[in-house]
Amino acid sequence: MPFMPVKFNLQKRVKLAQGLWMLYWLSVIVGILIFSLGIFFKIELRKRSEMMDNNESHLVPNLLILVGVLACGVNAFGGKVCHDSLDPIKFAKWKPMLKPYMLLCCGFNVLLLLTALLCFLMQFAMYLTLAEGLKNGIKFYKDTDTPGRCFMKRTLDMTQIEFRCCGNNNFRDWFEVQWISNRYLDMSNDEVKDRLLSNVEGKYLMDSVPFSCCNPGSPRPCLQHHLTNNSAHYDYDHRTEELNIWTRGCREALFSYYSSMMNSIGALVIATIFLEVRVRPQPASANQHRAWATLSLKGTVQHLGKSSCFSL
Repeated sequence: MPFMPVKFNLQKRVKLAQGLWMLYWLSVIVGILIFSLGIFFKIELRKRSEMMDNNESHLVPNLLILVGVLACGVNAFGGKVCHDSLDPIKFAKWKPMLKPYMLLCCGFNVLLLLTALLCFLMQFAMYLTLAEGLKNGIKFYKDTDTPGRCFMKRTLDMTQIEFRCCGNNNFRDWFEVQWISNRYLDMSNDEVKDRLLSNVEGKYLMDSVPFSCCNPGSPRPCLQHHLTNNSAHYDYDHRTEELNIWTRGCREALFSYYSSMMNSIGALVIATIFLEVRVRPQPASANQHRAWATLSLKGTVQHLGKSSCFSL
């Protein structure tokens, strides 16, 4: 992209064309990288779509895929023009296309800037989506026999294990929901009946967490039940002792994962913009083309002359 047009002599134009050719193909490689990251980001969103209540936005990954494809096409065309500019005959057919091509590059850079901004601005929307999705995921954790929620338990367990997190904000989120289905409760047990009757909504609440919250690095066997009852465990005080479950919330863990990915992609797109913004050489004048042609003709004549002398 030109800020100030600069005129070069013939030798400098050759060096500039060669340098720009290399930069254009470097930009093609960056375009392939952006396209690949867009595909990867889209797959990562699809993998944890349930954790976002299937309301995640695919605007950013779709834009990355589009920008990656355009970067490959635009820069491959620019590389071809730079390669052919070394030949005045081939360059003549590309010369009328230079100004439209530069306008296209300006529009492409605006699209790149928009994509980079969205990588940073859409993080807040993702944070809210994760908060709502994880809240509903914990609520529907027990519904393993309900169509549409059959795999929620497995997805949430795998997320907590992979990201070393527990609950939405923290492990206490599990205390506020009934995460064990009634089909697995012994309704003839007095303790179960008391818990159900003591709750206004008739839910079986307890100070326990699923097994996936357990920290395997803890030397003590996992304590996932009666976490706030000191008398239920030997030599245990939940106020002072470090719990052997993950204390980090999954919203924070997932947001940190996705935000770091979006920040890295946004930085790459900004770097691509700087790579795209180049000094544009002034189109060769008629005198320069005549001089180029004259040099080529002199070289041909000298070569033929040497060949003739050698043959004689």
